[in-house]
Amino acid sequence: MAAWTWRFEKADGAEVQPAVLPEEFTTQGDAESWVGEHWKELADGGVDQVRLFEDATEIYGPMSLHAEAS
Repeated sequence: MAAWTWRFEKADGAEVQPAVLPEEFTTQGDAESWVGEHWKELADGGVDQVRLFEDATEIYGPMSLHAEAS
């Protein structure tokens, strides 16, 4: 069974420890729901962007946790 995980990064791509520790997810939807529920706490804790992985394969990212300036 695939494991879905997040990588938490600063804007320059350096990996950082998140303020909220995630679990290991069994579906992409569960992983995306979790980051949707915790993105504000993650951003407030110093995470600028995230990348989603299925096992060792990057699915997408970087995805910013900051609102776009208009």
